[in-house]
Amino acid sequence: MKNTKSLVIAALFAALTCVTTMAIKIPTPANGYIHPGDGMVLLCGILLGPQIGGLAAGIGSMLADVFSGYASYAAGTLVIKAASAVAAGVLYRVLPGKSRARIAICGLVGEALMVGGYYLYEIGLGMASGSNWAASAIAATAGLPFNVVQGASGVLIALVLFPVLQKIPAFRTWMGKNA
Repeated sequence: MKNTKSLVIAALFAALTCVTTMAIKIPTPANGYIHPGDGMVLLCGILLGPQIGGLAAGIGSMLADVFSGYASYAAGTLVIKAASAVAAGVLYRVLPGKSRARIAICGLVGEALMVGGYYLYEIGLGMASGSNWAASAIAATAGLPFNVVQGASGVLIALVLFPVLQKIPAFRTWMGKNA
């Protein structure tokens, strides 16, 4: 952590990720929920960088699972959402330009990791509860469309919020020093 201001901003983004995830929850038949928190996960990686952003996204998302009664997903969420933010943050730093396409590419890759990560995690949960691999994979497949919808909404939210955040002079200055 570079300084106290960076720590405070990372904690703020973790809290925003948690609150955004919990604010609007649409339950799915696959025992999960669709939420707008993935937009914040992507913005954590893009705006804060892969390391700090990954931690903020993972911790904020994990806390949302714990506070919302999905504790069995908390460990997986920590890793999966951190990986999504890290991927988005790394790509943002290596792709050229400042276009919306750049944000969209970062988001699509990050959300593809989220969809695949939860698919594998849910197979593991099924097997841990006594199901065989095939039955667990079939059950996990039921959640795929909902995770895709959540991922797509996360990319759209990041596309809308990124330019708004960039218009805040203090934030733009802080980003310039920490990008």
